[in-house]
Amino acid sequence: MVIRKVEDMVNNDSMELILEKAQTLIEALPYIQRFNGKRVVVKYGGSAMIDENLKYNVIKDVALLKLIGLEPIVVHGGGKEISAWLNKIGKETEFINGLRVTDDETLGVAEMVLSKVNKSLVSMLQQLGMKAVGLSGKDAGLLQVKKKLSGGKDIGYVGEVVATDSTILDTLISNDFIPVIAPIGLGIEDFHGYNINADDAACAIATALNAEKLVFLTDIEGVFVDPTDKSTLISEMDINEAQEFIDNGVVGGGMLPKLQNCIEAMKNGVSRVHMLDGRLQHCLLLEFFTEKGIGTAILKEPLF
Repeated sequence: MVIRKVEDMVNNDSMELILEKAQTLIEALPYIQRFNGKRVVVKYGGSAMIDENLKYNVIKDVALLKLIGLEPIVVHGGGKEISAWLNKIGKETEFINGLRVTDDETLGVAEMVLSKVNKSLVSMLQQLGMKAVGLSGKDAGLLQVKKKLSGGKDIGYVGEVVATDSTILDTLISNDFIPVIAPIGLGIEDFHGYNINADDAACAIATALNAEKLVFLTDIEGVFVDPTDKSTLISEMDINEAQEFIDNGVVGGGMLPKLQNCIEAMKNGVSRVHMLDGRLQHCLLLEFFTEKGIGTAILKEPLF
């Protein structure tokens, strides 16, 4: 029998690393207790969907959230892949005010691509031992829409969510499944398929589920006082401050509709919204379970 002293087995550097890992777990404990059994909607899009390594790490984060007692729901986009496939068939992509003009052919490509992305994410979750189900807003009346106009202009089969039936999601969640949702809805008048902005779909679902958290994985670090100065990242702001940013013109571009969606979701029951850089590995875990967190958290109530 060979007996070795602990100090022979673990050098100082590795012992410090072990203790650091243990401290991280202890730091996460109150957050795990707080969010146990709570519903969390993760809007997954941007570059994190293109890079296979990042994609797998996001899905591992979602699996871990489930394993430690949260109830995650994934709403995904696929805009970059849709554009790539349209380009392959020689069809030009046109955007008006950030919305894709969607005729029948474009909608067909969008549904095909989103279905492919959806089943890929489901497969990854199941590879990690999770029970996952992929669906779109068409299923069980989940996302019911009307035609969405852009500046009064008809842009085709682009939908605005007018009603959400969460029955199918409640059933799946109560039976320990992770729902993975593609942003395609069904018209309430014509029963035609409609492409939905994934941010809008995530907000509608988070509201219907009265989610504790709504998380946007984006291609930016969060909300900045000055977008050109990375040191002005805002780690926390309340709903009133977010509205002031909009009213004062501090934010623009793609961040503007995101902030508007955040405010609307919180007015309708969502407790907290997070904007995270999906390009950062394990961003979900860093934001949820560490004291400093990353990105920007938007709270329903004022901080002080």
